[in-house]
Amino acid sequence: MYYPIADSDIERFIEEDVPYGDLTSTLLGIGEEHGQIAFTTRERTVICCTEEAGRVFEKCGAIITSTLPSGTVAAPGTAILKAEGSAAALHTGWKVAMNLLEYASGIATRTNTIVQHARAANPAINVVTTRKSFPGTRKISMKAIMAGGAFPHRLGLSESILVFSQHTTFLGGLDRFLETLPDLKKRAPEQKILVEADSSDEALRIARAGADVVQLDKMAVAELAALVVDIRNRFPATSISAAGGINAENASAYAATGIDILVLSSVYFGKPADISAVITHQPKP
Repeated sequence: MYYPIADSDIERFIEEDVPYGDLTSTLLGIGEEHGQIAFTTRERTVICCTEEAGRVFEKCGAIITSTLPSGTVAAPGTAILKAEGSAAALHTGWKVAMNLLEYASGIATRTNTIVQHARAANPAINVVTTRKSFPGTRKISMKAIMAGGAFPHRLGLSESILVFSQHTTFLGGLDRFLETLPDLKKRAPEQKILVEADSSDEALRIARAGADVVQLDKMAVAELAALVVDIRNRFPATSISAAGGINAENASAYAATGIDILVLSSVYFGKPADISAVITHQPKP
């Protein structure tokens, strides 16, 4: 299951790229000619947003003839989406669909790589991603990370409680905040309380106070591994998450510490997937 991308978003993507029609195709007089567009992977790719790319072409007047679902792991040379219709429809949808496929599949592929590395070291670990996606792209980013095997850490400020030092500075510091933690739990009985720690000492104080999850930011692997053992022995009900600077190169090492949750932002940033698009002129059916 993936987050749905609304028709209004699809229409906005098209309008952004083609606000007043396709000047080139109009001047060349090719709009009524019939053709096909085929998107093919050039590398191993976890496919994402084929559904949205297909809806782009349908709204432009083309017909989808074949498609692979998001989440498919496609080998190099795999045809992932084909559409046919007028040259006007194909050229209008071409780059909008291409951008959706390449950017979303890039995120999905990076996510999948990290998920595989992390679970090879710790099969029970949960891999989740932050809300640090580029503004305006969150729906696509969430679909992409789920296609890659991860899950959202936070969708936004409205549905989760994660307390940082930037919060506790207004409350008199961490210890003063921790005194109020029982009351906070009563006021939000359906929510888990996550609190970020900047050191092992803070993490132990947070766990002792009864936070549901202690989040460690940018902690070295060796220190984290020792801290996990300490928290497990003393506060077994507390879950442990690690965040900050985690990527494909170090995800396995962080997962092997025995943490419960691996928190990522790195998957949003990187090279788009390498996907080719070929348009061919064909006789009308």
